[in-house]
Amino acid sequence: MVNKATIKRILVRGPNWLGDAVMCEPALRGLQGLFPDAQVTLLVKPAVADLFVGHPAVTRLLTYDIKGRHAGFSGKWALAKQLRRQGFDLAVLFQNAFEAAFLTFLARVPRRYGYATDGRSVLLSDPVAVPDPRMLLHQVRYYWDLLKPLGLMGDPPVPELVVLPEEEQAMMGRCAQGGLTPTDIVVGINPGSTYGDAKRWLPERFAEVTERLCRTIHTSPGQQVSVVILGAKGEERLGQDIAARLSSRSLVLSGATTIRELMAAVKRCSLLLTNDTGPMHIASAFKVPVVAVFGPTDWRTTSPFGGAHAIVREPVDCAPCLLRECPIDHRCMTRVTVDQVYEAATKQLTPLGVRGEGLGKTPSPPHASRLTPYGALDGVTVFLDRDGTLNYDPGYLKIAADLKLLAGVGPALARLKRVGAKLVVVTNQSGVGRGILTLKDLEAIHARLQGLLEQEDVALDAIYFCPHHPDDGCRCRKPNVGMVERAVSELQLDFRRFYLIGDHARDIQLAHRVGAKSVLLTPAPVDAQSLERLKSEKAMPDAMAKSMTEAVDWILEDAKTRPR
Repeated sequence: MVNKATIKRILVRGPNWLGDAVMCEPALRGLQGLFPDAQVTLLVKPAVADLFVGHPAVTRLLTYDIKGRHAGFSGKWALAKQLRRQGFDLAVLFQNAFEAAFLTFLARVPRRYGYATDGRSVLLSDPVAVPDPRMLLHQVRYYWDLLKPLGLMGDPPVPELVVLPEEEQAMMGRCAQGGLTPTDIVVGINPGSTYGDAKRWLPERFAEVTERLCRTIHTSPGQQVSVVILGAKGEERLGQDIAARLSSRSLVLSGATTIRELMAAVKRCSLLLTNDTGPMHIASAFKVPVVAVFGPTDWRTTSPFGGAHAIVREPVDCAPCLLRECPIDHRCMTRVTVDQVYEAATKQLTPLGVRGEGLGKTPSPPHASRLTPYGALDGVTVFLDRDGTLNYDPGYLKIAADLKLLAGVGPALARLKRVGAKLVVVTNQSGVGRGILTLKDLEAIHARLQGLLEQEDVALDAIYFCPHHPDDGCRCRKPNVGMVERAVSELQLDFRRFYLIGDHARDIQLAHRVGAKSVLLTPAPVDAQSLERLKSEKAMPDAMAKSMTEAVDWILEDAKTRPR
């Protein structure tokens, strides 16, 4: 452990991309909390430096001009000498490249913390093990967890950014020149992406969903709905083409803002429709509701962090591929419809008191008469088996397209989510250990599972799996408790309020070991012989159910009497 009293000057090498930098912000605040008396210098590229102007967790900003004065080895040597003169006691490397470790090594910073990536462990005084890639950590948590060896505890907060009052005033003036008034409801559109065309939803669909929103949102007297179109340099034509399709007043800022102006413009929005880009994360940091269309990138690791946002995606087998250009037919984006995005947008606007045609009218969910009050299951975690519980069990499921949800699973789980329950899948997948399928196959299967459930308004909180052969003697294979222990640690779960739904004796045995109440799914009646077998295997459940609907009914009823 580091003696905190000796740390007076900290050098932080921040991420290179805007979105990554925003997702790193909670860790910056966490670092400040660990070393409240230390000066924190943030070394980043110029655009990212602009993001953190005036940020309270940063004492000083240094720009890394890789294309200018810091280009080549001589430029890096000059930067290392500059850093050496600062006398840093500790370097924290959120940027994963070899170069980041090499610079701090040359700068003779005595303590150098970073993930052991890119062959740089030898240059780090304190290399930190990279998280298991199978766990698919959100990037916010990935950066946060880097600081745990330094003593950081708990879960990361949502990102926060700072815009200065004079910057907001300047943007208000610019909006006024474009005809926008301070009382306008502003729909923001961010239709581009510097990452590549594969991340871009169709511009004509951005225009159509925006036009529908502008037509249906009800305004007060003297108020109007206006549109602000954002984008990077090179995306000016894209913004102009969308504006030409709109009947509402619009202001095209594509390619015409600094980073600070972009931040002020995003903060002015009532809603942002966007692809997976940096402005999406900026909006999240300003608590602007976001509707983000995801295609080739992984929504599980780079979605807006926090609750007031919606992800729209199609669960195609080839996504997430992380490619900049689609080599086939761009199905992950072309299959996302205007209706899907419009519906997500209306749901985001309703909590803000913005009404429109159809807004604020929530249809009665299935089994509404049996629902418990909203939030009644806050703090409750329901662990779910996968095959035979959520989806049909064909034996060893090898192809993602073959995964089909069991009847009623989506609506039943949606009821649990609506009343605040966490949903965590724990599944044995020995097919990986047996060589029947690969981890990539399994990842695609789980992506499809999540996608199908998302269409039913169900977001799983996590999926944990055991890939080992039964003979490996691992701690994670059910009925062993390794997966649940990991979930408790990583998700900060309350072990006193667990339920488990499964269709095998091992699921119920696991429930007993972790103190969970259990429901055994058994479509056929249980005869006396089967009952005796369950007793002999110490696998008697608290309840039996023919379907997920019945299992959820029992949990909701039981939760009414279970102590909080």
